[in-house]
Amino acid sequence: MFLGLLDRGLLLDEAYAGWIFDVYAWALRNFDPVMFRDETLLVTPSNHHFPGRANSPEDMAILIFDRVVAYAGMGHWPLKLLPPGSCVLEPAAEVRPVAPSRGSRAVAAETSPACLTLSYELDYLNDPETIIAVFAHTLAHYLGRSATEPPPGGAENWPHVTEILAVFLGFGLMFANTALVLPRGGCCGGPVVRRPAYVSQHDITYALAIFAALKGLPEKAVLKHLKRSLRGHFKRALREVKGRYAPRLQEIGQYCQD
Repeated sequence: MFLGLLDRGLLLDEAYAGWIFDVYAWALRNFDPVMFRDETLLVTPSNHHFPGRANSPEDMAILIFDRVVAYAGMGHWPLKLLPPGSCVLEPAAEVRPVAPSRGSRAVAAETSPACLTLSYELDYLNDPETIIAVFAHTLAHYLGRSATEPPPGGAENWPHVTEILAVFLGFGLMFANTALVLPRGGCCGGPVVRRPAYVSQHDITYALAIFAALKGLPEKAVLKHLKRSLRGHFKRALREVKGRYAPRLQEIGQYCQD
């Protein structure tokens, strides 16, 4: 994807970096920029964002699932968590929420017999960051399907788009930290994360830097929870995003204005 000569000193080919910015612009146009500005958090793999205890692995999965759905601003969507190892099936009918589609200003989904399902493997619970990424990626798949315009790069890049969209939703730390983990997929070809499948740990970290720049986050807020091997890359990416790509950052930031 996006082959080309890398300019000296740049972390990413300009066309590839531009595509990541395009995905952010697409997400802001389609998925409530005000919610992104006012309510979207940098979700951390910590007790602060995932408090509580559970009496069983299944209860723990439900606890994590509920928090991920809430942070994504999709609590009003007709989502259902299936038992471990279940097939994730596409709904027979489209489910389109009434705009705005996320967060506290959202309106309940239109009446539909369809149910959007998610599943997981019990092994995921051995690494909570992985199960968070699994849930977030599937939510991004469903949210992305509700867009009114095609994604940048076309349908052939859909798995890449939905990973960047999950970073946009606030889950970039988990995606960067688990990018070399390869959980098992579902049996029915549903939108289940298989890592590392689509976007590399360094490129996800670059997308995370764009998120941090758009949200005005202090560098330390990200580095504290990012795995050590990616911290230097994040610092360079953030400098590049704020420096070379400052005009593009400002351009897409306009979507967040009232």
